[in-house]
Amino acid sequence: MQHIQSQPALTDHALSVLEKRFLLRDEHGQLAEDPSGLFRRVARAIAAVDDLYGGFQRGESEEIFYDLMTSLRFLPNSPTLMNAGTPRGQLAGCFVLPIEDSMESIFGTLRDTALIQKSGGGTGFSFSHLRPRGDYIRSTRGVSSGPVSFMRLYDYSTQINRMGGTRAGANMAVLRYDHPDIHEFVNAKSDGESLTSFNISVMVTDAFMRSVDRKQEIDLRFPSTNSNGIEADRGKINAAALFDEIVANAWQSGDPGLLFYDRINAANPTPQLGSFEATNPCGEQPLLPYESCNLGSINVSRFVHSGAIDYQELGVGVENAVHFLDNVLDANCYPVEAIREATLRNRKIGIGIMGFADLLVALEIPYASETAVGAAEELMGFIQQRAKLASAKLAETRGPFQNFSESRLKTEGHPPQRNACVTSIAPTGTISLLADCSSGIEPFFALSYRRAVIGSTKTIDVHPQLIKMLRSEVPNPEPVLQVVRATGSLAGTAASAKLIGLFATAHEIPPEMHVRIQAAFQRNTDTSVSKTINLVNSAQPEDIAAAYRLAFTAGCKGVTVFRDGCKTHQVMQAGADAERCPECGEPLMMQGGCQTCGSCGYSMCTV
Repeated sequence: MQHIQSQPALTDHALSVLEKRFLLRDEHGQLAEDPSGLFRRVARAIAAVDDLYGGFQRGESEEIFYDLMTSLRFLPNSPTLMNAGTPRGQLAGCFVLPIEDSMESIFGTLRDTALIQKSGGGTGFSFSHLRPRGDYIRSTRGVSSGPVSFMRLYDYSTQINRMGGTRAGANMAVLRYDHPDIHEFVNAKSDGESLTSFNISVMVTDAFMRSVDRKQEIDLRFPSTNSNGIEADRGKINAAALFDEIVANAWQSGDPGLLFYDRINAANPTPQLGSFEATNPCGEQPLLPYESCNLGSINVSRFVHSGAIDYQELGVGVENAVHFLDNVLDANCYPVEAIREATLRNRKIGIGIMGFADLLVALEIPYASETAVGAAEELMGFIQQRAKLASAKLAETRGPFQNFSESRLKTEGHPPQRNACVTSIAPTGTISLLADCSSGIEPFFALSYRRAVIGSTKTIDVHPQLIKMLRSEVPNPEPVLQVVRATGSLAGTAASAKLIGLFATAHEIPPEMHVRIQAAFQRNTDTSVSKTINLVNSAQPEDIAAAYRLAFTAGCKGVTVFRDGCKTHQVMQAGADAERCPECGEPLMMQGGCQTCGSCGYSMCTV
């Protein structure tokens, strides 16, 4: 087989991000590799795992993986790009750690969190097992300070422990709706300044959502006793009042989101091992305690040719991505032994997509349309099917994941699978910048924004396909482009209604269409979907309530909203007036719910 040594077609912006965050440096801080060297390093390290198994030739796999990445058709999560083939070697992006009601557990998990974040991973926790504020502590004869106080401890640790050595860490905090401290939790970020490293979500059940509609009282619960040894009465709360409180805070600050417990756990492949109680920071990966998951995303816009998706080529890409990510599990250097054991027990991988908005433009399908909903379901259905087949094929030579024989997959009659789950849709905040495509399954946030490139030169980016299509339909497109550069939108220009619909931005798309696109992808995704439901600044709390209710009824596993301008420091503004990076002062971009700086590589998921 003859291999063509491809070179990555990277933009100046992507090159800047690689230089700041990914390319290796020597002991003097000088660059020790170029982009081709990075992709070669990663491909070689991941392909080396083939020596442990039959069925693949290591050298051939290296070339396939190298081409997959340099063609920008697939990229793994950031820790793999950073650390593969290096002494650090930690390659996973998503972790969930347990926190039990003891100082040993709280501070032991804090130590594990620091090790994970140091190597570039994001961490999620359920704080539901911690006793509420004011509860009696028998061992010390004192009282508890409650879950939120320990969230603040974790937040402080994260702020001083740079993620991967280059950026602030990211956490997810989850609390059950019936925990006695739920009010304090829901309001924990209401000041706009607290817990900046945390996204927070309330874990709710189907029964709770029904209670909201019926305005019923629900019991608050926590199994402990008071100083007299009597079971503590936790009282009751009105479900509708709590829901309204969640909505009011989400309207004000973007937090909390909702996670739907019953739906998440109905898809748990190994319920005999426990229930999902938390997710990774962006919500797309529910995991059991100590599990990790390595993610990778297919740039679906690269598989459109002559106005149609090349499903044959896409299928090959999916199969190679499954092979790549399964190898990552064995190539990984796990930061904690318990994480290694839990991860290899189920071998979860998460193939997602990026470039969906670009794909729709190439197919001339408006994002806010029934056709787009159908395209999302068809596209992800194909990816899911081919990923499952690829995992089953790997199981023939490498064996299924350890718990397959006792798993839900076995019960449902699936053939042996190498991986307990294979698909997960991440926000792709950084890797979509490298691939020069739209992030995740999000629409365009804006059609123009300021970027910083090498030498801090500022440019205005306008989608190249928009420029091409404008020139074909408008005799003099420059006045339209001037508006786009100033506002980030085609609204109010001389562009056709078709073009305005095709390039509709996040705030021009009705919230219900955001939710319906998320639900369409969720129907064919093993784990969950990272998606921001964007609302205009004038949106009212009832609009957020409607989005939450629709997400529940439409089959989503969670929901996150973001009302434009709701935070003290706006993440990004369309057009020329972009928010500045807190580290270098250059303009920030919004990518799939993550704010990213193209100059210094700062990245922070904030919604």
